Amino acid sequence: MAEDHDVRTLTDPADRRAATDLFRASVHAGPIGDAVWERHGHAADEHWLGARTDDGELAGTAFSFPTRLTLPGGTRVPAAAVSAVGVRADRTRAGRLSALMRAQLTAAADRGDVAAVLRASETGIYERFGYGIAARGEHVRVGAHPRWRPEAPAGGTVRMLGPDEAVTVLPPLQERLAGARPGGMTRNERWWTRAVHPGGQEDEYRGFAVHRGPDGDDGFVQWGLRRGEPRTPGGGDVLEAQQLWAAGPDAVAGLWRFLTGIDLTSAVMSWFRPLDEHLDLMLVDPREVRVEGRGDDVWLRLLDVRGALAARSWGPADPVVLRVRDPLFDDRSGTWRIGPDGPAPAGAAAPELECDVAGLGTAFLGDRLPSVLVATGRWTEHVPGAAARADLLFGTGGPAPWCGTFF
Repeated sequence: MAEDHDVRTLTDPADRRAATDLFRASVHAGPIGDAVWERHGHAADEHWLGARTDDGELAGTAFSFPTRLTLPGGTRVPAAAVSAVGVRADRTRAGRLSALMRAQLTAAADRGDVAAVLRASETGIYERFGYGIAARGEHVRVGAHPRWRPEAPAGGTVRMLGPDEAVTVLPPLQERLAGARPGGMTRNERWWTRAVHPGGQEDEYRGFAVHRGPDGDDGFVQWGLRRGEPRTPGGGDVLEAQQLWAAGPDAVAGLWRFLTGIDLTSAVMSWFRPLDEHLDLMLVDPREVRVEGRGDDVWLRLLDVRGALAARSWGPADPVVLRVRDPLFDDRSGTWRIGPDGPAPAGAAAPELECDVAGLGTAFLGDRLPSVLVATGRWTEHVPGAAARADLLFGTGGPAPWCGTFF
């Protein structure tokens, strides 16, 4: 049984390094080097778990760092940002992953986290632990020097930063921007150190720039070279926008104009762009923005359903009675009457809609409407018309949910 596995908190730096190497091996990467570990190894605010065999060998691991997650309406709640989940290849299929997930979610809830978030390496793993896809993004490729429509936003000014300045300027700017969009999350100091300073690869190119609008700094971009991308005949390098944050269309246009105008480049690529960025509408030829795919940007697992329902804003509609099942922690299941003022106990009222906690996570930030989830079998509608009311309640009326943080 999963509960029989020995899962413990890892506090010793040597254990954490062993856990890091175990995770890297699980995703087919080599062990971490001394210089990289010294610079990027671990931080005091992180939570590491290890699952051991009967003879004490480390067989699996998972870790998280504390973050604050933005909900519809702008409220930020404490959450666990989950990463580095892995089990040794010769110790899989024995319940260790389940034991790690249960222990991690229990500990996060005990710390007061309202939710857990992660980016999934494989989509078939995490739904059974209560995670649902809460935001999606598009993978785009834009050719160099595209033709901008004359009426498109011109953008403001862009200034480049060096790495030392970037690690000072960008964190507070990103934190402010992340507070304006559901799904935005804060990052710890180690995240920024790893993002800005190369991990032992001193020749790795990274560029940084900040956009300034009428009211001050309102966007930034970090870029590098897309590894494995051949040069286009007669062209230059393919740039990869590794982070691009913008407060609105002016900053979006200003940063993309800057990136696509860099000389000796053939294209700019970026992964998981917000679904409402609408860059194609700013170009004379919308096909110069090539959407090469769409993927899951962030997965959400609600730990305190009542607290999460109370923290977000709701649209104007008649209340709906929603039953939420939590198969992993049955004592957290419940039924609530949700209206514009938030949740209230449903009392003896029968549920009009029903879903599991993963299905609630899929609708919670506004990425998918309840009626879509009913139509596809993910939610159950017991009373006709309830899903239509829920659509109005769950609708955010604001920007599309987007996390934009790799972790």
